Amino acid sequence: MSKLLIEGGHSLAGEVVVSGSKNAALPIVAATLLTSEPCVVNNVPDIQDIHTLSRILESLGSTANFSNNRLTVDGSKVDGRDPDFILVRKIRASVLILGPLLARFKKIKVTHPGGCHIGARPIEVHLKAFQALGATIRSDEQFYYIEAPELVGTKIVLGEMSVTGTENIIMAAVLARGTTEIRLAAAEPEVNNLVECLNKMGAKISGIGTHTLVIEGVERLHGAELTVIPDRLEAGTFAVAAAVAHGDVLIKGYVHDHLDIFTEKLRDANVQFDLIGTDQIHIHRTTQIKPVDIRTDIFPGFPTDLQAPFGILLTQAVGTSKIYETMYDGRLNYFVELAKMGATANVLDPHRAIVSGPTPLHGKEIESLDIRAGATLVLAALIADGKSTISRAELINRGYERIADKLRALGAKIEQIEEVEEGSAL
Repeated sequence: MSKLLIEGGHSLAGEVVVSGSKNAALPIVAATLLTSEPCVVNNVPDIQDIHTLSRILESLGSTANFSNNRLTVDGSKVDGRDPDFILVRKIRASVLILGPLLARFKKIKVTHPGGCHIGARPIEVHLKAFQALGATIRSDEQFYYIEAPELVGTKIVLGEMSVTGTENIIMAAVLARGTTEIRLAAAEPEVNNLVECLNKMGAKISGIGTHTLVIEGVERLHGAELTVIPDRLEAGTFAVAAAVAHGDVLIKGYVHDHLDIFTEKLRDANVQFDLIGTDQIHIHRTTQIKPVDIRTDIFPGFPTDLQAPFGILLTQAVGTSKIYETMYDGRLNYFVELAKMGATANVLDPHRAIVSGPTPLHGKEIESLDIRAGATLVLAALIADGKSTISRAELINRGYERIADKLRALGAKIEQIEEVEEGSAL
């Protein structure tokens, strides 16, 4: 259990380097299960979800060594044994082991994956695609049992543009016999990063960056040195932090092509900035924020994972803004915690909110609800009058590498403390 103690009212200044993308690193690490040869993955964020997934791989027989944002995985001793079910339940990303294990061993048993409670995230898209490739599936209250004596390429039309669904299907199809065509595939930068890495490992995938992927199955993949892209969600979070804290901050790793609509919304909100090269943004001191309406959508639309951080910006805008969250029905719950701090928002239903501003925020004891909501509360605490205590900060650490250290280097007054749960062993 962790807590963040934050004293608000301090401006931010300096430079910050964005870490590797959590949502790109997780499928790439899972993809190392597709080969018996060692893989080296660079720019891996040092976060809890990565360590949990690494332990899941180790429970399958892999060796995983992490040092200085470099993860070396050797899957030569993976033999089709069951994963550690307790670990699988800890993170939603554990679903990403299904495709690689099915492709390599033709038979898997896995418990239902865990993760943040931000709304229903069923995996029917994954399962229907596995069936289309030739798998049989049964389940009970605890486990999925998936078997496929042979995976055979086919045309798959996704019922929704699921990112993890697309990634899982790609990883299952790379070793299938024949050609697989995925229609309505997700085209997020994280999906493209996975495809590029798989092609380095010997896969034959075309259509990168589009909603139609064509995968020509190969007999085997080999080891390779792979690199994770910068985390666009962390980059966006720091951009909002700089804007609301009247900061002067250079963000390195803000890849422009990954954040087009987010950048436009910053401009609409009168945030002052310069784009530098292809992967940097310089946020200048911003004195007046204008109201903006946002609607989350699949890429290249506004990212659902940046909706909550952007909500802090809207609490400081002069006027009324609207938020339409199209993806998850629990993503607006953070307004309950913000209301304790003085924010004014009318949550109309699980998907729509009206935010009125500007409203001064006050330091309070508040609780992180999930990764992105937790980061949002950090931003709120940075500009609040007085001191705030954010409990369950370990949720934030699942998605942001050393966020407290990075903010402290920019001038924030922030401290993370670890607590031992009552009754637990020291």
